[in-house]
Amino acid sequence: MKVLGIIPSRYESTRFPGKSLIDIMGKTMIQRVYEQAKKSKQLNHLVVATDDQRIFEEVKSFGGSVVMTAKHHKNGTERCLEVAQSLQAQFVVNIQGDEPFIHPDQIDELCSLISSDTDLATLIKRIKDPSDLGNPNLVKVVKSLDDHALYFSRSPIPFDRSMTKATTLPSNKVYWKHIGIYAYRTSVLSQIVNLNESALEKIESLEQLRWLENGFKIKTAETHFESTGIDTPEDLHHLIAKMKADA
Repeated sequence: MKVLGIIPSRYESTRFPGKSLIDIMGKTMIQRVYEQAKKSKQLNHLVVATDDQRIFEEVKSFGGSVVMTAKHHKNGTERCLEVAQSLQAQFVVNIQGDEPFIHPDQIDELCSLISSDTDLATLIKRIKDPSDLGNPNLVKVVKSLDDHALYFSRSPIPFDRSMTKATTLPSNKVYWKHIGIYAYRTSVLSQIVNLNESALEKIESLEQLRWLENGFKIKTAETHFESTGIDTPEDLHHLIAKMKADA
């Protein structure tokens, strides 16, 4: 098995408990994520990783592949490692379980970055909406000339001293937002899982800063596809309203 797609899914959520099983126009969130990811041409196998029997049974009910993992995992990265090692995967793509309309081409774009020379890889998208700069729920990133992430932040980065308002988006400057999907070599995944929580990670509440602080490189690639995550019930209401408007 070369590339394994894993969708970590848990029932407990601070802001939206049980969101994996919420109904979105006739299908649960986890079913929509799975069906979208299944369209990827680059994944050799796709599986949902959960520690909750309700989610396990739901995935089984729509014919998806699912494995039950240990309950002690602190995050989806640790859950991914357990599954990757049990299935002897060489490379892993960690697919967010709260993005019901992830575009399969995004997954394929990420898979194209995977190689024996790449520690980790992720996607970025150019910010076009000025309000996104000041949104702390939308993670920003700056990158090097060879497309490796230099830093991630919930604040607008880089800081532009000429800007008078945070909501201003100069046409001659490029700002990037992070699309929260990752690819790893399993050997690298086993290393980052064992790292201690870092100072920058604690400040920003961003796990990927732990990896950067410890010297791991994160390759980035631009995607033109939007990514819509559901973190709160309000996000769900907005999404359903948009779906009905587009129908």
